[in-house]
Amino acid sequence: MKATRRWAIWGTGAVIAVASAAAGAATLQQKGEPQKRERPEIRVFKTAACGCCRAWVDHLQRQGFKVAAEDVTPAVLDETKRKLGVVPKLAACHTAVVSGYVVEGHVPAVDILRLLKERPRIAGLAAPGMPIGSPGMEGPNPQPYNVLAFDSAGRLSVFSRH
Repeated sequence: MKATRRWAIWGTGAVIAVASAAAGAATLQQKGEPQKRERPEIRVFKTAACGCCRAWVDHLQRQGFKVAAEDVTPAVLDETKRKLGVVPKLAACHTAVVSGYVVEGHVPAVDILRLLKERPRIAGLAAPGMPIGSPGMEGPNPQPYNVLAFDSAGRLSVFSRH
């Protein structure tokens, strides 16, 4: 009989411990990054033939973003960049829009999450060119690269270093 009572007491304690751990995990999720299902949709403009663009889209999806990828002609892509204020020195192979910001090129999802959390007064972020080692451009010999913040007046600043 005593063994049964001890088991009942231990069992109750275990339930409380499990409930406390679950509450702690929920608190960590609330204080950390947005949960994956809460992430906004990213609209990506790319050409159909670009494999690294597809790899970048896959990177975003693995990070929980819903991605609406639209294959366009190179002329339409260039016009989209122009309309969104992406100057040639910032250009890459694809352009995206998320929550009112422009994301040009192989910008890591972690930088997009920071952008959406901090909401700076900029037009967007760019990883100019196709930096080796950036999401979608994985391979041997990754190179250091910067993600740049740009505004509508053409001012640039380093947003992150990778």
